[in-house]
Amino acid sequence: MNNITQHEVTLELAKKEDFPFMKNELQKAFTAGVIDAFGDAQDGPIPPDEVIDESFHSKEHIVYHIMLNDEKAGGVVMKINQETNHNSVDLLYISSSSHGKGIGQAAWKAIEAQYPETIVWEVVTPYFEKRNIHFYVNKCGFQIVEFYHMKHQDPNAPQEDERESEHTAPEEFEFFKFEKVMKKTCCNK
Repeated sequence: MNNITQHEVTLELAKKEDFPFMKNELQKAFTAGVIDAFGDAQDGPIPPDEVIDESFHSKEHIVYHIMLNDEKAGGVVMKINQETNHNSVDLLYISSSSHGKGIGQAAWKAIEAQYPETIVWEVVTPYFEKRNIHFYVNKCGFQIVEFYHMKHQDPNAPQEDERESEHTAPEEFEFFKFEKVMKKTCCNK
């Protein structure tokens, strides 16, 4: 398949009955990244079921299928703030079988087109996810603005104290925060 154009990729609101399928596809896509980085996957699904379920069922989130020619090719979970227009992507995945075909970049263009009033987009991704870093920085125009780790944790993530985290792998705490400024305002120069 050739690279995809923006017109072939659309967003479609997901229904609650779609969530189990989407969770399975999302975990397959994310697990592939962990295997690429570490040679095997950790115990349990990646991301954990409870993380995905919380995102899917939160009243703050909007869940979309990423559609390619009316076929499901991925999904995205976003938080849209109508007051500030500072929006975030919590989860974005392209089905494992569709990686490397330009679908992600076309999906990102569809997301931007769906929310043209956005001032700033934010996303957080694990430090080891080279595909994500390449995608957000080189393909979508994001900039890395922060690095979260044990001594500088994501303020939006559940906090653990250092005693609880002694036996936890660094990849569970080390993330990059990306931003893409869409519109300059007095406050985001």
